[in-house]
Amino acid sequence: MSLTHFDKAGQAHMVDVSDKADTDRIAVAECHIRMQPETLALIEAGDAKKGDVLGVARLAGIMGAKKTADLIPLCHPLPITKVTVELTPDAALPGVRIAATVKTTGKTGVEMEALTAANIAALTVYDMCKAVDRGMEIGGLHVALKDGGKSGRYEVEK
Repeated sequence: MSLTHFDKAGQAHMVDVSDKADTDRIAVAECHIRMQPETLALIEAGDAKKGDVLGVARLAGIMGAKKTADLIPLCHPLPITKVTVELTPDAALPGVRIAATVKTTGKTGVEMEALTAANIAALTVYDMCKAVDRGMEIGGLHVALKDGGKSGRYEVEK
């Protein structure tokens, strides 16, 4: 096993994927944001001062997926074919559970795009609600599913 983003001299480099075949690829990343029950109630009622928290966070997550190569230095820019970001209020947390799904047909996977989408959505929820709850906590960011390419399918068991 070796880290692919370093050459034989130990210098960081972008991985050469030019010889890889184009395949259908998908990745799902998940995270959550914990908050006070009162903050969650504001979000669910649509009474947050800055507007539709979940709708804005969904759009921010989609935009984040599209900008991933601009944020992660060695990440390949990819022709993303689909991004979905689901934000689900969860009173048991209390907070919001976030799942981002990204698809492409290409030479490399979209895990970084899915992780970025989920994280940016969570950060947007924080930004929109920080006036009433500075103690919110973002956590649990992980790849829940990755499929396509030479390495095949990876899925977290639930």
